[in-house]
Amino acid sequence: MKKTHQWNLSYFAIAFVVLTLVQFLFIERRVVQSIPYSQFLQLLSEQKVSDLRIEKDQISGKLQEPIDGRLQFSTVRVDPALASDLAHSGVGFTGINENTFLSGLLGWLLPFVLIMVVWHFLFRGLAEKQGMGGLMSIGKSRAKVFVQRDTGVTFADVAGIDEAKAELVEIVSFLKDKAKYSRLGAHIPKGTLLVGPPGTGKTLVAKAIAGEAGVPFFSISGSEFVEMFVGVGAARVHDLFEQAREAAPCIIFIDELDALGKMRGVGAFGGNDEKEQTLNQLLAELDGFDPREGVVLLAATNRPEILDPALLRAGRIDRQLLIDRPDRKGRQAILKVHLQKIVVEPTLDSEQIADITTGFTGADLANLVNEAAIVATRRGADAVNLADFTAAVERIVAGVERKSSVLRADERQVVAYHEMGHALAASSLPAMDPVHKVSIVPRAIGSLGYTLQRPTEDHFLISCQMLKDRIAVLMAGRAAEFLAYGQISTGAADDLARATDIARQLLTRFGMSAELGLAVLERKTATYLGDSMQGVSEKDYSEQTAREIDLGIRALLDEAYTRAKALLQSRRTDLDAGARLLLEKETLTPEEFPPLQPMKPVLTLPLAVTLRDR
Repeated sequence: MKKTHQWNLSYFAIAFVVLTLVQFLFIERRVVQSIPYSQFLQLLSEQKVSDLRIEKDQISGKLQEPIDGRLQFSTVRVDPALASDLAHSGVGFTGINENTFLSGLLGWLLPFVLIMVVWHFLFRGLAEKQGMGGLMSIGKSRAKVFVQRDTGVTFADVAGIDEAKAELVEIVSFLKDKAKYSRLGAHIPKGTLLVGPPGTGKTLVAKAIAGEAGVPFFSISGSEFVEMFVGVGAARVHDLFEQAREAAPCIIFIDELDALGKMRGVGAFGGNDEKEQTLNQLLAELDGFDPREGVVLLAATNRPEILDPALLRAGRIDRQLLIDRPDRKGRQAILKVHLQKIVVEPTLDSEQIADITTGFTGADLANLVNEAAIVATRRGADAVNLADFTAAVERIVAGVERKSSVLRADERQVVAYHEMGHALAASSLPAMDPVHKVSIVPRAIGSLGYTLQRPTEDHFLISCQMLKDRIAVLMAGRAAEFLAYGQISTGAADDLARATDIARQLLTRFGMSAELGLAVLERKTATYLGDSMQGVSEKDYSEQTAREIDLGIRALLDEAYTRAKALLQSRRTDLDAGARLLLEKETLTPEEFPPLQPMKPVLTLPLAVTLRDR
């Protein structure tokens, strides 16, 4: 309101000055009579003028006798020598005053305009790219404000995270009916942090809350608080919470909180850098507002391990909601939401698609549905079927088919035996997931072939024997090559790396070795961006223990390799027949080659030792 009043006063002041100038010029024009210079000379010779004011280009004064009722006069001077000649000739003449107002104005205004243009297109554009913004808005919040369904997303569009959604529905209920929760003295938590791997739907959930709450929803990314100048980020945090208090009840959503709330003192050269001041301001704001005002803070991150502990303490961000990769039931619910957007065959079963998409996030499933629709469109179909989804899974997991890559005949045979070895080993071990498809078509990510397995259920606990079975299946590709040709190739490089990782975790993390005991020798950081983000961890055990670990890994791999060779040797007929058929068709399913179907277990494997598959 104050700014509006100030602008109104400015407008009135400008209007007053303009009207005064116009009135002055108008009155002067009405009082002063402009006469020709020849007439002035005549009046001068007759002594009918007085009080002369002689300027460089103009003469003005009083008339003894009024002309057209005016006693004031003005005339433009003419060169004296020329005026004398003209006066003797008897010809009437007058001077014309050259108007230099416009040229003077342009001479003063044009450089200023050029400077402003250069500033706008060069310096201001560079400043905006650097996140500095305009000088008048440098400390203002850049939050986007949504109100009631402006986001176009509601809880009906969110599936597969029922527990987290129930918690967030409670926040919406509090904002709509605070009396219900305050009657017993309870208040909603000040802050709620959504954590989980990328693509699980954290931002989607926040947009759904905005669509359901019917209150102002301030959405901003954590990186937008970080500025070049110290103190600007803190000013923006303060401005954001000021706007939120004025609009209460409302929701503040900060996406990618790790850009703003990173642990202080880590990687900084001093205690007064911009990020630390911004974080300190956020902590102060969280302490400063009353939860009864109806201001709720939501934040999302996939790097909770680097957040400052002061930000996560009780009284600031009180709750953490895990939005993890969906299970089989969750994937099926998410697929039902996305399948409504495309044309599918009436017989399509979303449960079958959920079976072959273990580990997919919500974003992965949305991409899968789109890829399946593209595959169906490419082949000219009227609806999308299960085969299109299988092709889409292969495209996402293994990459695009490299039809231009033509292997030599001997190389194709090696790849066929290699993949058939994986498939037969997986079908022979009852604890393994059944084989869905085997292919020797090269893919874009560098694989010359692949074996796709379809889990029948999600595993939350994995036994020691199941881990050893997985290593055996990975080693079966090299074992098949050796049985068929008596030599090995580089095709098993990726299999060996994955088998080594499983063997190392079995020994160092899960305590499944009698020689090494139950001690955890390598700890896993709680990260959602993959093991590659952890870096190299320091060894906190002796060289003797490290040697035992190396010998243990070697023993596990040798045991799995020997076991895979024995298993494939017992099924040598199926191995040869499957490799020949795979060379012929390039892609096989268990329906086309029955030996790939799961074998009935002959004996029950010991499942005494279990672990969490996290």
